[in-house]
Amino acid sequence: MSLEDIRTKIDRVDRELLKFLNERADLVHQVGEIKRKEGLEIYAPDREEKLLLKLIELNQKHKGRLPEKSIRAIYREIISAALALEQDLRIGYLGPAGSWTHQAAISRFGNSVLYVSEASTEDVFECVNSQEADYGVLPIEHSTEGAVHHTLDHLVDSPLQIYSQFLWRTETVLMSNGSRDTVDYIYGHPQVIAQCRKWLTVNFPDAELREAPSTSQAAAFACEHPASAALGTALGAELQGLKIIASSIDDSASQARFIILGRRPAPATGNDNTLLMVTAHDKVGALFEILEAFVKQGINVRHIENRPVTTDEVGLPSRVRFFLEVTGHCHDEGLKKAQEDVGGDGAHIKILGSYPVSNWGDRD
Repeated sequence: MSLEDIRTKIDRVDRELLKFLNERADLVHQVGEIKRKEGLEIYAPDREEKLLLKLIELNQKHKGRLPEKSIRAIYREIISAALALEQDLRIGYLGPAGSWTHQAAISRFGNSVLYVSEASTEDVFECVNSQEADYGVLPIEHSTEGAVHHTLDHLVDSPLQIYSQFLWRTETVLMSNGSRDTVDYIYGHPQVIAQCRKWLTVNFPDAELREAPSTSQAAAFACEHPASAALGTALGAELQGLKIIASSIDDSASQARFIILGRRPAPATGNDNTLLMVTAHDKVGALFEILEAFVKQGINVRHIENRPVTTDEVGLPSRVRFFLEVTGHCHDEGLKKAQEDVGGDGAHIKILGSYPVSNWGDRD
């Protein structure tokens, strides 16, 4: 078969693909109308993951040439276009354009929806609460640095809940206008420089390391200054028009857990976790009594985080605050009973969200 014959076949396949994509878009539009009529959430993360897993399994069954990573990337954009069709979806995220949270948000929602950059965690909460954005994306845990306390503290005082969560590998790249041989200066956020210092020492021993307030600003500096490079994200390189001259340069691989912030709780899927905030009297056995209530109901407490409780009122008994991630959904009877038992001991409980389970090894 000649090259021209192959290209003719590709053109025919593309016409068929476009036909079917538009047919799919019509069906998605009908789904959107039903969801709006019934007051359902447009974004359904559990449904999306089941769809992707089914497609990956089907591709493997038919010995398809495309790997799982490609199937996920292609359908992430198809689903993103579908979300944009159903509603002008707006996603608030923490950080300037090109930040890790921005890139993580795109990995979840694709490129067809609208993104709103917010300067602080508080601003992300506010834009979702005021309905300027439909959902918000924030980091809540890092595999090497632990919990992100700003996010936890804002969840305590907000009516918003965790609607979903996902895990994403934070991969650092080195970007520049020129080649590796022309780099004399490397810009980066201090924390990112520290994470890549061993690699930089081996590969760029003579380069001067210069601190920047953010990875996005580091990329901007590299764009403006000759003979320089920047540490940051692949998205940051794309936005600044820089070339990636090295990737995966972190001294140790790390993952971050992000939450998707919503105005309503997520529906139960049968494989969920729930994040709870429990404030109790600071006394001997306080944590034991809390955990015992969950053990009696056969509920696994997967993670515990302790945060201080401040009070300006003299004479009040001191309190202690725990964040517990437990198995199950907040509507499960066993979890309701455990909450009643904990509350019966004088503790205050707040549900911060129930969401489908996601494992640390996952990556879209």
